[in-house]
Amino acid sequence: MTTRIAIDCMGGDHGPSVTVPAAIQFLAEHPSANLLLVGQEDVLRPLLATHASDSRIRLVHASEVVGMDESPALALRNKKDSSMRVAINQVKLGDADACVSAGNTGALMAISRFVLKMLPGIDRPAICAPLPTVNGHTHMLDLGANVDCGPEHLLQFGIMGAMLVSAMEHKDQPTVGILNIGEEDIKGNEVVKAAAGLLRTSGLNFIGNVEGDGIYKGDADVIVCDGFVGNVALKTSEGLAQMLASSLRSEFKRNWLTKIAALIAISVLNNFKRRFDHRRYNGAILLGLKGISVKSHGSADVLAFGNAISRAYDAVESRVVERITSRLAQMTPAPIAVLESI
Repeated sequence: MTTRIAIDCMGGDHGPSVTVPAAIQFLAEHPSANLLLVGQEDVLRPLLATHASDSRIRLVHASEVVGMDESPALALRNKKDSSMRVAINQVKLGDADACVSAGNTGALMAISRFVLKMLPGIDRPAICAPLPTVNGHTHMLDLGANVDCGPEHLLQFGIMGAMLVSAMEHKDQPTVGILNIGEEDIKGNEVVKAAAGLLRTSGLNFIGNVEGDGIYKGDADVIVCDGFVGNVALKTSEGLAQMLASSLRSEFKRNWLTKIAALIAISVLNNFKRRFDHRRYNGAILLGLKGISVKSHGSADVLAFGNAISRAYDAVESRVVERITSRLAQMTPAPIAVLESI
């Protein structure tokens, strides 16, 4: 079966100069994939060069571009021929199995929700992405789509995250935790405590509360939180990583002795950098939609954007949407009964 992915080639800080080379490289590594490159054809075609005649690449013209600082509401209302909107439309029309964009996050969320619609039993989409841990990685959601959440939303996030990990990593019972200020059941606000009660009776492999340091210890395969907490945790982690990398470089450049030490440790440093390179974890899936929409970091380079395309490809191959739909159909009555008793 051929997996078809639509790419918003005009989105992101770098646009086609990154998205097109990443697409070409992705096809070289995935012979069973086809790509729909969406954007201004007169800009995209020269960048394809000899690959323009590749039967696995199809150009789809879109005359408009959604700006990175543009209002999501205005983008949804006024730019119906934007590369982002046209790429998402390919999924709705059945011409593509997934779409990938490095463009405006708010606009991607709004347009994806409007065009693809929500899965039955899901109230809000959630942004889910992998984060590195000491023994592999964990998946965390929501990372910014929903600032305010109720207990039932956090339950839905847990279900979607567990089904994603189960499908893509072949884990029958992935562990699910809820991000909190302590491990004890009495800790947290009323929403988190109520959500923990729902998760505990959901049939998921719920392990309870996970503190902030547990994210990178790998305490759970899936960590659930609202979008405000998740985004702050993510951006704090990114800032800390950048500070450590900058400090390490400065220390090794301090004098000739530290430079020699850097040369001796170069293989260890390279392995460390490769293991925790944020570009390897690029590509956040918007879970809860009737289709796969993947958000790449706006500043992604070719390697990072290629990983976002690969994430979309893996989600399609693993039938993530179908797995979430099936699980929701099995669980719908039980959570409602529990919620009414709280």
